[in-house]
Amino acid sequence: MTALAQTGATGTDRRSRATTRGLRSSARALPLLPAALLLAVFLLGPILVSLWGSLTNATLSGSTAVASQFIGFDNYTQLFKAPDFPVAVVNTIVFVFFSAVIGQNILGLALALMMRSGNRVVTAVVGTIVVTAWVLPEIVAAFAAYAFFRDNGTLNVILGIFGLDPVSWLFTMPVLMVVFANIWRGTAFSMMVYSAALADVPPEITEAAEVDGASGIKRLFLITIPMIRSTIGTNSMIVTLQTLSVFTLIFVMTGGGPGNKSTTLPILAYQQGLKFGELGYGTAIATIMLLIGAIFSFFYVRALREEVSS
Repeated sequence: MTALAQTGATGTDRRSRATTRGLRSSARALPLLPAALLLAVFLLGPILVSLWGSLTNATLSGSTAVASQFIGFDNYTQLFKAPDFPVAVVNTIVFVFFSAVIGQNILGLALALMMRSGNRVVTAVVGTIVVTAWVLPEIVAAFAAYAFFRDNGTLNVILGIFGLDPVSWLFTMPVLMVVFANIWRGTAFSMMVYSAALADVPPEITEAAEVDGASGIKRLFLITIPMIRSTIGTNSMIVTLQTLSVFTLIFVMTGGGPGNKSTTLPILAYQQGLKFGELGYGTAIATIMLLIGAIFSFFYVRALREEVSS
């Protein structure tokens, strides 16, 4: 009986300690409740409304603008059969990969390395030019890029000075031009992120490698990049999600044309939802964009967790 009583007492103590820990955890989580409510109202709420809207035949005019009806997955079925959708998906992937994952990351890191070891005057001038493009309002940057690449724009004027024939850049290679414009527009963010990360790399490590005879390229790939790998992953996730939603730059420069050659998912969602008034159909496209962003975020966050755990 004594042993049973002791066992019962021990079990009661364990339950009491577990209850105490649960109350303490709840108390620590209580200050986060307002933030969780705000996220639910301003983030989860619009997502759910958008998801519901994509399942209806809502329009901007007519009877379905007042009283839309639930149509299930008809919008998605129509979307996957539309010839413009795969073109928009491919253009979006190309635009995001080359202007964000490759362009802004590589150029931003290169500029950060240059500003770390370069001449102060050159560093200040280059840094000011790059940051100016980033702080400009997106609509202003878009018109500046359009003025540079249009038929009688700055680039063709420069080519004319050297006796070269002008090129209709925005007509013959629109996706490449908006990729260049987005790299110019957004590289400053990556440059500042990598500048802060490089400042945390202990100089004695690179100095020791230099004394051992390691070249600049070896120091970069064997020391610097491994030490800022988590920053590279974080920056890649941010610029990917930012670029995925770019609308104004492409709309001003090409409008998604000629035809649908530079149509991305944001442009397609605008055209179908607002220009043609098919609000439910356009919302379905926006929902697909949301899913793509969630997939990108999942893999980036998973990679970052593995980096932290290792």
